[in-house]
Formats: sequence, C-alpha cells, structure tokens
Amino acid sequence: MSNDLANTLRPVSEPVVLDGVYSDDQHRRLLETVRREGPWPLILAQTFKSPEEVIATMSGMLPPGVTPTMDMFLTPCFRGFLAQGGACLYDGLEDTFHNVGFLQKAKAYWNAQYASPTMMLFNIQGPCGSQDPGHLDGVSFRGLTYQNTPVWLLNMMGKSGLFKPWLKKMAQVITWYYDNPQGGGFTYWPDGPLGQPKRLATPMWNKGVVVQNEMMYHRGEPNGPAEQRHPHGLALHSLFGADPDVADGWRITTDGAEIQKVAASEMRFLVHWNAEVFADMTELKAVMDHTDDLTVERVVDTFLKDLRSRGVEVATPSDPLRDLTFIQTLTANYDIGTPRIYPAEAPGPHQLAA
Repeated sequence: MSNDLANTLRPVSEPVVLDGVYSDDQHRRLLETVRREGPWPLILAQTFKSPEEVIATMSGMLPPGVTPTMDMFLTPCFRGFLAQGGACLYDGLEDTFHNVGFLQKAKAYWNAQYASPTMMLFNIQGPCGSQDPGHLDGVSFRGLTYQNTPVWLLNMMGKSGLFKPWLKKMAQVITWYYDNPQGGGFTYWPDGPLGQPKRLATPMWNKGVVVQNEMMYHRGEPNGPAEQRHPHGLALHSLFGADPDVADGWRITTDGAEIQKVAASEMRFLVHWNAEVFADMTELKAVMDHTDDLTVERVVDTFLKDLRSRGVEVATPSDPLRDLTFIQTLTANYDIGTPRIYPAEAPGPHQLAA
C-alpha cells in the first residue's frame, strides 16, 4: 500500500461522537415514514451494475483466478432516500433534514462559514453479514456527485488523490438505532487505513457521529445471529418492508414471498444526513457558479495520462463508466488495499475466512 495514497484517505477532523441525536418524536416519524413508504431495495441493487464496480468501491482485490459475481457481495442490507438535491421528499420530516443543529455541527467540524443540507438516506436491515473490509462513501467533487456519476468512479477518484483540488467539503451526521449487543458496531480509521482503527460498539441507540465519511475508511460490522445473516431466497431484487402481521415487525420478501421475519429488536436502523460546507464566500461562489467543474471526460483523460506516465499500458475506453477492463485497471493501480489493522472485537471479513 502506498503511504502517500493512505495518507490521502483521512477525514479533515476526528469524528465527533454524539448522543441523543434525534428526539423521540423525530425517530417515531422517521420509522413511520419508512414503514409507510416501503418496501425498500438492497443497497447493492441500487448502487452497482457489476461486481467490478463493487470491488472498485470497497478495498482490496480478489485472489488471482477468482471471477467476481454479484452473489459474492449479496447481503440483506437495504436503503431508501428521505431527501435528495437539497429537498425533503416526505412531509413531516422537514425538521430532521433542514436541521439547524446539524448545520452548526457541520460548520464547526470544518471550521467553515456556510453549510447547506444536500441529502438524507437510511440503511435498514435485520441480521446481516458483511463482506466489506472497509470503504469510502460516495466521494463528491465539483461537477461530479453520486447524482450524475457512478459511485465506483467517484471513490476511485478519491482514492487516487489526483482530484483533490475539486473535492467538495462534505460533512455527515450518521446515527444508529440498534439496541442489541450482538454485532452491528461501527469501525473506522481516522488516521488512514495504515493507522489504528477506532470503534463504536453496540448497543447504539440514538448515537451518532459528525464525520467526513467520504475520505475515511469505515465499515458496519455484521450483526444478529450468524445463522440468520443470509436468509434463504435472498436475491438482488429482494425488498425490506413492514410486516403487515406484526405492529412493529419487519420482513424481507423476494418476488412477493416472505423469506424472513425481522423482529424490532433485531432491526438495525442507520440514518445518514449529509451537508456541503463552504469555507467562505469565495468558495461558495466558485461552487455555485460552476466556474471550475470536472467532467467525466476530463477525469478519464487525467487517469489515462497519469497511468501512461507511469508506464501502465491502458487503452482509451469507449464507454469508461461501464468498461470492465478500465475499471479493473483503475482498481489495480489506485486501490490501496484493505486496512492493515482491525479491532480484535470486530475482525475483517478476510480474517474471518482465514
């Protein structure tokens, strides 16, 4: 692993741990919305078109000769959006998204003058394994974000360090509701993937962090009984929603058939609030006026020039967002590998398989 690349992947500040992030009423309204508006699809199905894209987004490489498939990464973790593009998507949640307290925390985290909420999502799951050795959230750049660019390319841009002048200043408030000691913690590497990890252990009820998850390796730990972490019948198009037969229960379905019931006590709920921050008015104007935005074409050209300058033979891809050879080439040259150290209480997936 390159020390230079590893040192690039550090948050601007140490994550700030929070307690009592949402009021009981806000939590109730969040869950009511999730129950009413579901069911919800898998994160894997929403985010990736190929297993190569998954690998480019996470860390590490498969052993030589192993052909990746989507099934290798299939876990029952589901997602929905509550706000996008600066707009709250559901009535009754405006105060959770346009959250003055969160905006103040985001500005303080970056020591910045201005902040604007951009997006809010949730992850929801029952017992769940994890093949994730550690990852970055979708990195944002001026001109290119998760809304117009595949996450795998954004993360490869972040890992490469080639596009730091265009990196957006982003802050997240991430909150967990999981009142269960059986797994489900949060491991993160604030000193870079070569450094010592830190960990929030469960149970975590209304506990959160203010963080720059786009430039800090982190992972959600497996949770729930091991024998229930991969329900029989789970597929890429499976859905997670309210159990109509249990007032506070949940269930996973595939093609309309129930494959697993999830009790409220086994449900892990994560709420991810996101904001863009601006150091000062000069930076705010530069971002709003789009005076120096990146394009996919410019990014591809930058990668090709850098690779060729280092003697890497690479063809110009005709469809760079989907070209598997191009994705694999970027991964081979800019992925820094998995973190070196994991908490003893939460080993990495490769350690579990050893």
